[in-house]
Amino acid sequence: MSVSSDLPPPAPLKGRGTVWALEHRFSTTQADAFDDGWGTLDQAAGEEHLPPDTQIIEEQARSILAANDSPDIGFDLSINPYRGCEHGCIYCYARPTHSYLNLSPGLDFETRIVAKVNAADCLRDALNARDYRPRSLNIGSATDAYQPAERRLRITRGVIEVLAEARHPFSLITKSAGVERDLDLIAPMAAQRQAAVYVSITTLDGELARRLEPRAASPVRRLRTLRTLADAGVPVGVSVSPVIPFLNEPELERILEAARDAGATSAFSIVLRLPWEVSPLFQHWLQQHVPDRAARIMARLREMRGGRDNDARFGSRMTGEGVWAQLLRQRFHKACHRLGLNQAKAPLDAGPFRPPARQPGQASLF
Repeated sequence: MSVSSDLPPPAPLKGRGTVWALEHRFSTTQADAFDDGWGTLDQAAGEEHLPPDTQIIEEQARSILAANDSPDIGFDLSINPYRGCEHGCIYCYARPTHSYLNLSPGLDFETRIVAKVNAADCLRDALNARDYRPRSLNIGSATDAYQPAERRLRITRGVIEVLAEARHPFSLITKSAGVERDLDLIAPMAAQRQAAVYVSITTLDGELARRLEPRAASPVRRLRTLRTLADAGVPVGVSVSPVIPFLNEPELERILEAARDAGATSAFSIVLRLPWEVSPLFQHWLQQHVPDRAARIMARLREMRGGRDNDARFGSRMTGEGVWAQLLRQRFHKACHRLGLNQAKAPLDAGPFRPPARQPGQASLF
C-alpha cells in the first residue's frame, strides 16, 4: 500500500528518480498519517530510508505486439520487453502504466520491473499469423529495452533474433550503451535497410542527468554509443526529449550539434508531458532539486498546455501550443537544417519479410 499523501515523501536517494510510493488513480484504499501522541509522525518524517532494491517479476505475456492508433507517433506497432524501467527517469510518461498492475507509478515503476520472458516466442507466433503483414515497428517506446535487467535476461536480444530471422524492419530507442552488445544482429539488418536506432539525450550536463535519469548511461557514454553505431553502418538519430523549459531547454541546439558530430543523421524532440501521476512526481522532484526554478518551469509548461499540467489531445500533446511552443519548434527545425539533420532518406524496407520458423513442435494450422 502506498504512503499517504499527508506524510512528506522521503528525501531523494542516489540512484533513484523517486522513493515516493505515490498512490495511483485506481487505488481502492488510502492510508492516512495518524499522530498517536508518541511523536510517530515526526519520527517517520525524519527517519533514514535505505535504498530500495530492484525486484524482477517474470511474466508469461499473452501477446507482445501493441498497435498504435496515435497520429502523433511515427510507427504502427511497438514491442516493450519490460514493464517499468530501472533507469528511473522522473519525467517518464510511461510511469502511469504501473497503475494498471496495482503498483505505484512512483517507487514501484523503477524498482518492480516486469520482464516478459517469453517475448521472443510471442513475437514468433504473431509474425506467423495468417493475416500478419509487416508494418513499422518500434522497440522500447514505453520502457528501455536495454535497462540493467537485459544484461542477464536477454529478452530484447531474443526479440531482435526473431526479427532478423524474419527480415522484419524495426526501429529502437534507448538511453543505454547496452545496445552495442547486439550490433552483430543490428548492423547486418541495417545494411539491408531494416534497422535504425535512436539514442535519447536529454542533457549534456552529467550532474543534471544523474538527477533526472539516475540509472541511465551518462551523456558522454550515450554520445559514444551514437558513434559506435554510426561507425558500424547503423542509421542513428537522437531524441532530444523531453524538453523542459528553463532546465534542459537552453541546451537544445548544443545537444543536436553534439549528436550530429557523433554520427546522428536525424533527430526529433518532444515537449515534457505530465500525464496522471507524473505531474505530482515531477513537481516534487522540482522542489527537491531546483526549488528556485520550480514555479517558473511549471508556469511555462502550463502556458504550453492550455493552462493545465497536461494536454492529452492528438496534435498538441507532443509539441504543446502557443507562442513559446512555436518558438521551440522553430529553434529545433532551424538547428536541424543548419546541422544537416533530417535530410530525406529511404524508409526501412519490409519487402524481404518472411515468417520465421515456428517453435519446435508447433504445427501450422493453415
